[in-house]
Amino acid sequence: MDAVELARKIQEEATCSICLDYFTDPVMTTCGHNFCRECIQLTWEKAKGKKGRRKHKGSFPCPECRELSPQRNLRPNRLLTKVAEMAQQHPGLQSRDLCKVHQELLKLFCEDDQSPICVVCRESREHRPHRVIPVEEAVQEHKEKVEDRRRRILVEFGKVGVLLEEEQQRLLQALRQEEEITAARLRESAEALEQQRHALETLLLRLEDRSQREPLQMLQDMKDPLSRKNSVSVQYPETTPTMLRTVCRVPGQIDVLKTFQEDVVPDPATAYPYLILYESRQRHYLSTPPDGTPCSKDRFLAYPCAVGRQIFSSGRHYWEVGMNLTGDALWALGVCRDNVSRKERVPKSPENGFWVVQLCKGKKYVPLVSSPTPITLTEPPSHMGVFLDFEAGEVSFYNVNGGSHLHTYTQSTFPGPLQPFFCLGAPKSGQMVISTVTLWVKG
Repeated sequence: MDAVELARKIQEEATCSICLDYFTDPVMTTCGHNFCRECIQLTWEKAKGKKGRRKHKGSFPCPECRELSPQRNLRPNRLLTKVAEMAQQHPGLQSRDLCKVHQELLKLFCEDDQSPICVVCRESREHRPHRVIPVEEAVQEHKEKVEDRRRRILVEFGKVGVLLEEEQQRLLQALRQEEEITAARLRESAEALEQQRHALETLLLRLEDRSQREPLQMLQDMKDPLSRKNSVSVQYPETTPTMLRTVCRVPGQIDVLKTFQEDVVPDPATAYPYLILYESRQRHYLSTPPDGTPCSKDRFLAYPCAVGRQIFSSGRHYWEVGMNLTGDALWALGVCRDNVSRKERVPKSPENGFWVVQLCKGKKYVPLVSSPTPITLTEPPSHMGVFLDFEAGEVSFYNVNGGSHLHTYTQSTFPGPLQPFFCLGAPKSGQMVISTVTLWVKG
């Protein structure tokens, strides 16, 4: 007898023939059959009212062999109790290993239906034309497929790692070259300025020397210095732009960030009274008219701003904002603490609970924090991505269309829960689109 048949036999011996489940408090009748105590008692209770049973008072037929057995002679079967407990705990003896239809062991695997079947199912009309293999072979094939997929994942991620490493080196090389070119131009400008300074100092010394002579002699000797003065012209060096052209663009990064994307929606209860919110999916205005509308404690009164309905206190979150703005647009975008000042104008900086970037007059795109080298873009992005990693203490901003990183705020921890933050500067600034909600300032 193999292990499977042995497990099947133990399972049969540990099963009550009345409830078809593992024995609970098993007892043995005088004829030697075993049942759950509660099952046999209920069976005998039902038999009490039947005709012809009164002459055998206190004795009832065994459900297995119909032999009369006195009820008082029921004996506990402690050994069978142990067997039932072992069968329940052993993973190979679970009911899931049996066919639900035929109560036979699931020894075969139907590849067409991708399900285990028993030998009786195999001969049925449903499975007869299907490809069927032993369960052990199916398990081995599955293991081989998993191992092959594991190797393929490692290979493909290895390829991506190599490509990312090559792209990283390319960007770093481009940045080094840009640094060298800019530094060389600055050195050339500095050398030209130094030469001009030296020439001017020499001329100044000659003039001072002649100023100490007698008036008549000084006038006679002025021809030479004046001619030198006319030959010396101040040459201002060409402006050397210090704005970096090499952008931080990691291939596939936006696709990875999108796995954390959430449906962020502005909260109309917090919106500035003249900030209009229109829900395109439901085709109606979310904000209320400003005339005669009472202002709640949550509403922004100092800026044309609103915050998202979501409050983040853990995890990673990503959302995108589309912008159709005019050339002189003023806007800010990012996250803020859930308890920032909404009635007074304060600098939108991390010290005041704002981690945002802004666009000023269509050209300057800067983080609102003291920085010697603010971020500047030649053109404002039309599609912005914001990524919050709460545990890491980071808020990052991306140009979605170009796939480039723009700025990251980093700190040890955030002081409390954060909310998405949106701000438009003035009427005719254009529109922001967050999820299905469009924002603009009423003129």
